[in-house]
Amino acid sequence: MSAPDDAAALAAAGFDPSAPAPNALAKLRELRANSAIPPGAIARALGNIADDGAAAMLAEMEGSAAGTLRREIRRSLFKLHQRGIEPPVEPPESAPRPTPAVDASGLSALLSPIDAEGARIVWITKPRAQGGIIRLWGITSEDEGLVGAIAGNITRRELRQEREEMERRSGMHLVDADWRLADFLLCEAYRRTPEARRGKVGNFLALRAELITSPPSTDFQHPIYSELAAEASKDPSVDLLKEPALLEWKLAGGLVAPYVEELNRANESTIVLNQMQQQDRVAQIVERAITDLLSAERGVRIRRRFEDIAYYLLNSGKREEAAWAAAAAARILEGADLKRVPFFVGFIRMQLGNVVAEEQQRAHQEPRLIVTPAEAMRASEAARQRRR
Repeated sequence: MSAPDDAAALAAAGFDPSAPAPNALAKLRELRANSAIPPGAIARALGNIADDGAAAMLAEMEGSAAGTLRREIRRSLFKLHQRGIEPPVEPPESAPRPTPAVDASGLSALLSPIDAEGARIVWITKPRAQGGIIRLWGITSEDEGLVGAIAGNITRRELRQEREEMERRSGMHLVDADWRLADFLLCEAYRRTPEARRGKVGNFLALRAELITSPPSTDFQHPIYSELAAEASKDPSVDLLKEPALLEWKLAGGLVAPYVEELNRANESTIVLNQMQQQDRVAQIVERAITDLLSAERGVRIRRRFEDIAYYLLNSGKREEAAWAAAAAARILEGADLKRVPFFVGFIRMQLGNVVAEEQQRAHQEPRLIVTPAEAMRASEAARQRRR
């Protein structure tokens, strides 16, 4: 619906944009709840009301929005931001820490952070009627799916001691988690496990049935989108790149290899480029990498990594950093123009730069038998200068 159509539809429904802000907001809230006016039209109208209540309603709408509607809401929030109006955000200090979900059966879970290789430990526990607990322990991998899974009985004391020992030896911490999320992570990893490897992880579904009787979920709404709805409405900060979870994250070599090769060819080109031309060429390569790597199925896997990083950070007491990671996931989910988001430019540059640096380090450590044309030209010029 176009802007004139919006105005006509809203006017026909009784909305007066010139009315005092409280009256206009009350009417839009009424229309949002009880009429056939498209939510996008309401979002655009809210962007023209210079009142804190308009920003608050937009933030409320964004919590359950996606796709085109989410983009309309964010455009209206940005218009209000330009006028100094921001949605209310509860201060991190007073925001309650999320508590692990425990249902009537007592199911609970623990998650480790994702390591540099994309692996993670997932524990799901359930009390036993005869005492102690039963624990399902799985190890997931982004590349290999479910690497291993075991289930067995254990006392609470043994569980606590194992957790403390694992944390002491590895230097990482397990955090309390919603068991539904933990279950989804294990089931999704199992679905991604190559058929040839499934025999090596045991009968996962039978092990799972010892704790969980409901069928495995195939469509799970990650809890960060509700727990961090307000904070995640803004673009992620580049400061997130300083987090260990980002610094240690390496995209699969096969994904980034084509862009690294382009960067290397640009650096080795015999064509003399000035600094501005060189920067422009690098920027074009980075933009293509952002478009290719952060969309379609590749984008889904990267988005889910950001979701899980956000969840772990939140449950580690790092709400601000968690919100940045949740915002990164949200921008991918809504299909935003990521090439215009500084965080994603920095993220892809960091990924490509790490690979280039590793290759250069290996090149210095290994004897070179092949000389590139650019290197030959530089060596020839250096020899000519020495002969003068």
